[in-house]
Amino acid sequence: MTADNRISFLAIVLLVGFLHSVVPSTAADEDRPNILFLMSDDHAVTAIGAYGGRLAPLNPTPTLDKLAAEGMVLENTFCNNSVCSPSRASILTGQYSHMNGVRSLGGRVAKEEQTLPLEMRNAGYQTAVIGKWHLGIQPLAFDYYKVLQSQGKYHNPEFFERVSPQAEESCYTQTGYCSDLIAQSSIEWLKQRDKTKPFMLLTHFKAPHGPWDAHARYDSLYADIDIPEPESLFDNQNNGSIATRGHNDELLFMIGSSVGRRHKYRSHVGRDRALRPMLSVMTDDEVKRAGYQSYLKQYLRCVRGVDDNIKRLLDYFRREGELDNTIVVYTSDQGMMLGEHDYIDKRWMYEESLRMPFIVRYPKAIESGTRSDALINNTDFAPMLLDYAGVKTPKSMQGRSFRSIMETGKEPIDWRQATYYRYWMHMKHHYNPAHFGIRTKQWKLIFFYGVDETPGKGAAPTPPAWELYDIQNDPLEMDNLHGHPEHAQTTNRLKEQLLATRVSVEDHDTDDPHIAEIVAKHWNGGEKEAIRISHEVATNPVNSKQQKGKKE
Repeated sequence: MTADNRISFLAIVLLVGFLHSVVPSTAADEDRPNILFLMSDDHAVTAIGAYGGRLAPLNPTPTLDKLAAEGMVLENTFCNNSVCSPSRASILTGQYSHMNGVRSLGGRVAKEEQTLPLEMRNAGYQTAVIGKWHLGIQPLAFDYYKVLQSQGKYHNPEFFERVSPQAEESCYTQTGYCSDLIAQSSIEWLKQRDKTKPFMLLTHFKAPHGPWDAHARYDSLYADIDIPEPESLFDNQNNGSIATRGHNDELLFMIGSSVGRRHKYRSHVGRDRALRPMLSVMTDDEVKRAGYQSYLKQYLRCVRGVDDNIKRLLDYFRREGELDNTIVVYTSDQGMMLGEHDYIDKRWMYEESLRMPFIVRYPKAIESGTRSDALINNTDFAPMLLDYAGVKTPKSMQGRSFRSIMETGKEPIDWRQATYYRYWMHMKHHYNPAHFGIRTKQWKLIFFYGVDETPGKGAAPTPPAWELYDIQNDPLEMDNLHGHPEHAQTTNRLKEQLLATRVSVEDHDTDDPHIAEIVAKHWNGGEKEAIRISHEVATNPVNSKQQKGKKE
């Protein structure tokens, strides 16, 4: 090689090195998909056509159903604490509520603990979150955010926006309908994003969280239709226990907010102004039926607003040619009781509240029209997303990536056999007793311990009790089998599994000896004590109204 050739060769090497240093390598990025994580608030699987529930014939979600047909539906996805802030914190951190500290609506996740976006940014992803946040401290770990103030309003909502980590946050009111604005803001961010990087966009809709105030364009939707009622709306059969009904049903008036008149302090009919003038001349059954129709129509109209705006987003991706290179996930922060057992809201460990929808589309790796019944919970979401970004699950995360399940349809041999749930907010807002439990593919075991975290604070204790449901043979949870001699062996086995699960997720009550005492006393017995507490609460419902009117 001549001297001139050596100089030319060296120049080429230096030029290539320079270009490599200033131009991002697209080869690696091409192997890493973009991520569009769509999440609504309180969207029960019952109200998604692809899940085939009683509302599916109403065609509530045509866009999501198409997304499901082009991807995978995960049928056994669950939250570990069915409340907005705790569920969102688990998705962000990959941790259970007792580990990340967000046990209630007042929880906060500091910037350095917003693990998912931090890891994504370190991996070279551009990150953004738009819509509902509801975690106290702002989403400072994201490159861009535009989030609602607290729950946000359906009409003309207020947003907090920060366009980059170096910029100051601005706050302003935007004219329009919330779901429309969140979708439009997402599209606007996508248009101006750094297209040399893969991205992770979290689009979080407020809807269909109550109070349900859909856009006027949906006023005629379902107007002339009778919404199918759940079987348990009028006949709850053997659902529940002394913990949720009281001894001889003496606490039905104060546990679990209702569709009709059952609950003395909180019900849908009590909040529906259109129904109030008619209530005095209607029977209890008429009130409940009217309340249910009102509730479901308002709710489903908000659902359609989400579905239509997801179509706008997906249409944008198709036009840009980015859809097949993007993992599209749809989920909700938890489910919702839509009149089942005469309940509204969530919080319960019953199926309609516990189950989260999870639909994923990524044709490069996930076969269309597939389904999985693997037990997934919301601590697994972040590890899965990080897996696709080429990032190992951080040691702080308790969840586990389920990427291989989505891509093969098969569960690893050591995959979980039970998912854990715990609700701490004893008798807050919607009057649900504190409880914990496990859900396997066939069984559900719940222990209602019924006291506040802080002794002497909050609402009065409610009676402790167990509930056992055979989900395979009783999917509507109409028959509590706990205490039946023929199910004693199953109960004992599940109690051992519950103990083992609590150890594995590091949930213990050593810092709450008053709870540990109740658990020990009622693990195998304590029925007389439960009856005594039930009578005491029924005759003196202390603090029964103190939570009324607080924000959810």
